[in-house]
Amino acid sequence: MKVLIADDHALFRDGLSLRLEKIEPKSVIFQAANFTQALKILDDEKKIDLVILDLDMPDMNWEEGLAELRQKANGARYVIVSASEDPRNIRKSLEQGVCGYIPKRSEPKILTSALQLILDGGTYLPPSVLEPNPAISAVNLIMSGGVYIPPELLDNRLKPEFASLLEDEPAPNHILTPRQIEVIQAVAEGKSNKQIAYEMGVSEATVKLHINALLRSVGATNRTQALIRAQQMGLI
Repeated sequence: MKVLIADDHALFRDGLSLRLEKIEPKSVIFQAANFTQALKILDDEKKIDLVILDLDMPDMNWEEGLAELRQKANGARYVIVSASEDPRNIRKSLEQGVCGYIPKRSEPKILTSALQLILDGGTYLPPSVLEPNPAISAVNLIMSGGVYIPPELLDNRLKPEFASLLEDEPAPNHILTPRQIEVIQAVAEGKSNKQIAYEMGVSEATVKLHINALLRSVGATNRTQALIRAQQMGLI
């Protein structure tokens, strides 16, 4: 998996790199101290899987910058890690298709668990964005293809007993995202991860993320089960 961390604070970039390497030991991590460097890395390195971006970076208007970055690597997943918790910024980021918004003031366990959730194909939003009606916000997040875990349980994802519960318990009948439907249709045609990655213009690691996410969404433990349940649910 190839990851780009774009943040103007070197210490934060290094700390985030260490956390990602613990979660995904085989990841290849690139660092950019400003927007120009981030663009150059995306030009030089093909098939970046995950971009972690600070909103407040030198030489970047974040809304225009995020849109430009997404054009450079439209197959990547984008995560905002920012000191800003302005709900307007969070909403605008989601409208641009980011899969997570993590405040920099988050506790280390929350940060690690949020990254793990995102790498597993889910979506993370800070508790502040779920106010004043957390239930409605959580439902909207799930219906848009995300995965909601209550903040009080999020850090428990690091515990083996909680991880096994997530793996063994069938998930609710979430609606698959368009990208996940594209993947499950390719799986139904008997294509390998490598073939799917080539046709979608992404890396195999990204395909694996989509497959893991859709397995949970249809309550399956393998590809065969996923195909059967997706057909039963009328998703393919």
